[in-house]
Amino acid sequence: MSLEFAFYPGCAGKQVQKEAEWSARAVCAELGIKLHDMPGATCCGAVSLRETKPAFSLAVAARILSEAEADGRDLATICNTCLQTLSHAHYRFRTEPEILEKINAVNAQAGIRPYGVTNKVRHLLWVVTDMVDQGVLKSKIKKPLNGLRVAPFYGCHSIRPTEIFADKAGEKADHLDRLITLLGGKPVAYDGRDRCCGFHVMLSDPTEMRQMVAKNCLSAKGAGADVMITPCTLCDMAMGAYQGIAEKTVGQSIGLPEMNFAQLLGAAMGIHESKLGIDRLHIDPKPALAARGVL
Repeated sequence: MSLEFAFYPGCAGKQVQKEAEWSARAVCAELGIKLHDMPGATCCGAVSLRETKPAFSLAVAARILSEAEADGRDLATICNTCLQTLSHAHYRFRTEPEILEKINAVNAQAGIRPYGVTNKVRHLLWVVTDMVDQGVLKSKIKKPLNGLRVAPFYGCHSIRPTEIFADKAGEKADHLDRLITLLGGKPVAYDGRDRCCGFHVMLSDPTEMRQMVAKNCLSAKGAGADVMITPCTLCDMAMGAYQGIAEKTVGQSIGLPEMNFAQLLGAAMGIHESKLGIDRLHIDPKPALAARGVL
């Protein structure tokens, strides 16, 4: 089974949540996963472009997917919204060949290689939990979590719509739970695990966004979580960077450390915290990790 992928970290991973990309590259290097950069890739356009200019969104997705396909590789990402956007386009190209033909014709005018729908879109979390030999993964764990209570925040864009993510269990996905358990932690069950982080209404309804962040974080902390992890750079931004602002909005202290899944995995693998960007996090997880002997 090939563990080489065209790596598409997305805009947030390159510009804002840089620690998510750093930690992804660090753990992949340890696990023998080869990530190939995509120099021609641009922003996926996210949900906004898909809603306002659907044909343009499909053309952008086809160009990105074609770049990965040209090298014979599946595409791997660390952003749920990039995952959903590109997976949605892939699904339409696969099920509506007439749409693919039109999009390829448009892209051809710009000299873009026709997309053949021969590759797949994957989340790096799926690669780690479903494709890496779990015996090998366990052998890389140098500092197990020793019962750390971890709240898995799946968000919404990696599990819905169901028809697109059916082969990954859709709303019943358990990838984060399995990873937490393998690392020696205890997954925390709580109401907000599969809800929206609020990122996509950050500008249109900032108060609602902050209330969503607070509700999700308070739900996790109320269930006993020491830390929260997400598989998404945008969820990282919402649940981490905006948590302090959310506290002011709801008038309640939260103080729940939030990490990208690759950061927690890297810490358990004994990768130095500087390579994982731990110091960039807005709520310091080091006390909780140190209490379990992880750092």
